Amino acid sequence: SLATLDIPAIGYGIRYEYGIFRQEIRDGYQVEQPDNWLALDYPWEFAQPDDMIPIGFGGHVEYYQDDAGAQRVRWVPAEQVMGEPHHVLVPGYGTTTVNFLRLWRARATSEFDFRLFDIGDYASAVEAKVHSETISKVLYPNDNTPQGRELRLRQQYFFVACSLHDIIARFLRCGNPIEDLAEKVVIQLNDTHPVVGIPELMRLLLDEHDLPWHQAWEITRHTFAYTCHTLMPEALEKWSVSLFERLLPRHMEIVNEINRRFLADVGARYPNDFDRLARMSLIQDGGDRQVRMAHLAVVGSFSVNGVAELHSRLLEERVLRDFHEMWPEKFNNKTNGVTPRRFMRLANPRLSALINDAIGPGWLTDLERLAQLEPPGGDPAFRAQWRAVKTANKADLAALIARQTGVAIDPDAMFDVMVKRLHEYKRQLLKTLHIITLYNRLKDDPTLDIAPRAFIFGAKAAPGYYMAKLIIKLINSVAGVVNGDPAAERLRVAFLPNFNVTQGEIIYPAADLSEQISLAGKEASGTGNMKFALNGALTIGTLDGANVEIRDRVGADNFFLFGLQVEEVFALKSRGYAPADVVAADAELKRAMEQIASGVFSGGDPTLFQPILRSLLDRDDYLVLADYRAYVDCQDAVEKAWRDGDDWTRMSILNAARCGYFSSDRAIREYAADIWKVNPLPVR
Repeated sequence: SLATLDIPAIGYGIRYEYGIFRQEIRDGYQVEQPDNWLALDYPWEFAQPDDMIPIGFGGHVEYYQDDAGAQRVRWVPAEQVMGEPHHVLVPGYGTTTVNFLRLWRARATSEFDFRLFDIGDYASAVEAKVHSETISKVLYPNDNTPQGRELRLRQQYFFVACSLHDIIARFLRCGNPIEDLAEKVVIQLNDTHPVVGIPELMRLLLDEHDLPWHQAWEITRHTFAYTCHTLMPEALEKWSVSLFERLLPRHMEIVNEINRRFLADVGARYPNDFDRLARMSLIQDGGDRQVRMAHLAVVGSFSVNGVAELHSRLLEERVLRDFHEMWPEKFNNKTNGVTPRRFMRLANPRLSALINDAIGPGWLTDLERLAQLEPPGGDPAFRAQWRAVKTANKADLAALIARQTGVAIDPDAMFDVMVKRLHEYKRQLLKTLHIITLYNRLKDDPTLDIAPRAFIFGAKAAPGYYMAKLIIKLINSVAGVVNGDPAAERLRVAFLPNFNVTQGEIIYPAADLSEQISLAGKEASGTGNMKFALNGALTIGTLDGANVEIRDRVGADNFFLFGLQVEEVFALKSRGYAPADVVAADAELKRAMEQIASGVFSGGDPTLFQPILRSLLDRDDYLVLADYRAYVDCQDAVEKAWRDGDDWTRMSILNAARCGYFSSDRAIREYAADIWKVNPLPVR
């Protein structure tokens, strides 16, 4: 979108040798395999080995006097890694602007120790090279171990240090004085992963450009802007102080000094409010002291934004409330968007052609023009064409499912789709309980008139997330029972392995029903919900994330709403919640839970899914049981609506027509106007 809008920008990141992982399903379990995406090389990148940057780790800090007698500080790292830049060109759509990604690959300072190699100690000879290049080896290494956490911090510092070196070098090459950096450069922090860039910029300005603290801090806090992408506490990163100061001793000094000065300001503004000081401190004391990276991001940035209206409100009212009270002017919202070029034109060429015929091609760069689909949506002939496109897309997805899972699905069935990261708050468990409930209804009465429905899942669980991986096993186990029972021939369950964007380009155009059922107050925004709606899927969802804005735009009559709202969630948890009582009061829910407990879906093994049952009955942190009845009843309303095919198609068209707001072009225009203060600069 930046390139399409003629906005000059550079994206920075790590050139990972392996992706997060390639997911296989074996006996219903997730098995992680290396995702060697570079195995056949990558023709669209351009390495620049002559432009490598040295990056330090560890070591110590020295204090000295410079030639003028001023007290100075320098960091003396114990080890160095080289950052090798790789460019990926990003052309705009219909413009001559080409922006680029600059991705950093970690290289050793020397290939191997020839002395050790010469005496036959081959493993030791390359040990330093392997250690250095591990930094860019794998995306999101498992951080359940001390080694994994250290590697993640190394990755984060490596990429921000390389990027800041590049940003400043470009700035100075243009003849600009370093004092003007904040007037020419904005660095948008994408979540907390690059927030170590704040003390790194301070280090560069203080130690290498000899600026005084107050001037360096003014430049830093007017250069960075922070986008928060989460409401989950575990995603608001914290780093052990001991690890931080061992890997980045000078940066730890700088963070401590930022914190000292910041807490002095807080204390002056809120005298004797010691609880507030503890809550807002950049360092969380007690036990293993932690650096709170989200706090550092807010203190060191001039703008803080969420990615949906509800998300931004919850950041202000709950997650970052103290900071919002102190600096309300910093906070704003920028609702996410998705690119119609990829997720409509490339992913859904049949629908794109139909839209072009109806309203012309201009919608690809002005997605609000989709509103012009509403009048033709009233034409029975146009609705028939729309249905034919959906049916053809469903046939494509059914073929993919058959190839990858062996499950045969009728394209005329309702495609009920839930594809996203596997996390308990996203509540794939709730969807699974619904499937079990429908299965039981058919078992009780095989003549029951249930519309044929295909439940399609896709999800990766983090390698160290035990409960999420067990939920994948449960979904596949339920699929095995349902798909193998002749009494349930109208229901099919498929779990597509290795869900990714490539699969998504087939899945989003084929979906009839989009499952967006996270617990209200947990999802920051979501973008899958937008991709589904723009491709004509109807949404069943809670008032969470961007669902709120999707429902506002498509209309309440074209959205299937259920479940507790944010305030009700907080109220229920505050007054006490007994999950077991909910189960006891609902016969269908009780039966489903008992079946899981007795081994119906685990080959008679009553122990396999006990951890899931215990988590639900003891805590039910994500209120799966509390929302179960509302969800099942809402799904009954979905079934009723589905039976009127013509009206369903009308609602499908309205979903696409009214979701033009959710374009990444619109989101980027807002960032450019409100945060970056940058105007388009077309290339002539």
